[in-house]
Amino acid sequence: MPKHSWTGIVVASYGCFVNAIPPLDLAARLASGLLSFPVTHFDDRLAFDETRYREHLAWQAGFGVAGLFAAGGTGEGFSLTSAEIDTVVRAAVDEVGSRVPVIAPATGNTAQAVAQAQAAEAAGAAGLLLFPPYLTEASQPGLITHVEAVCRATGLGVIVYSRANAVLEDVTVAELADRNPTLIGLKDGVGDIERMTRTYARVGDRLIYVGGLPTAETFALPLLQLGVNTYSSALYNFVPEFALRFYAAVRAQDRVAVYGMLNDFVIPYLDIRDRARGYAVSIIKAGLTAVGRDGGRVRPPLTDLTGDERDALAELIEKVRS
Repeated sequence: MPKHSWTGIVVASYGCFVNAIPPLDLAARLASGLLSFPVTHFDDRLAFDETRYREHLAWQAGFGVAGLFAAGGTGEGFSLTSAEIDTVVRAAVDEVGSRVPVIAPATGNTAQAVAQAQAAEAAGAAGLLLFPPYLTEASQPGLITHVEAVCRATGLGVIVYSRANAVLEDVTVAELADRNPTLIGLKDGVGDIERMTRTYARVGDRLIYVGGLPTAETFALPLLQLGVNTYSSALYNFVPEFALRFYAAVRAQDRVAVYGMLNDFVIPYLDIRDRARGYAVSIIKAGLTAVGRDGGRVRPPLTDLTGDERDALAELIEKVRS
């Protein structure tokens, strides 16, 4: 039986901004539904296009999504400067922050992640998604120090992203959860069943667990059994109704419906996505364009889909929308 729960955890401070949400309330809100990771729009010169971005967020917020993660992986946060991230987060908070919790990124080295966390709190973000530190490998004690520095920099609820060079072991997650009341979640970008089983067995419902593998729908049903009851849906960007139907089928454990939608759309979609590295983002922007909402181009080092690939994607989308 998992030994931890939210009972007895008190957060002393959670900011004084208009969209501030107590970390425990934010955790419950995010765990209640599907999560959106919107693309970031660029103009023809690949500068941030705030008008189109705001239009996209307003549309995304209209379908009942549980949380919106600005400038995340699907939002090409890795290609944005800290100043651009701040601009994107502020635009998101201003546009939809009163309707949907806006989660901001904290990226890069520890000092940079702390600065971004503090800027996000000042911008009125509801919470933080802490990405792995830039490039270098680190020990588990080093990762604990990194995560704690961000958790203690603000009063915002923090979800830590376990992937790449920052894969957190179960004992590490448990120690972080014990010592940091504002740590509210773990986003899993690894998909290691034993690690997730160990983590949930040790930590239990003290945290929420977010599926973060690309394309998350593929793993959603099996991960549900491991305590991962929500996930980041990139598909929601351009087929929100389908994404919500899929999520509802997962939560209902309707295997027939889930596998039907996997066969009809998700797996053929993956076949296109897997044709080139980096297409996990590029295909989302192409999908937006296919539904008439102009996703635009990706920034280097990513590349856009070819014409033939865009045509194949448009044909696939038309089937699922008809």
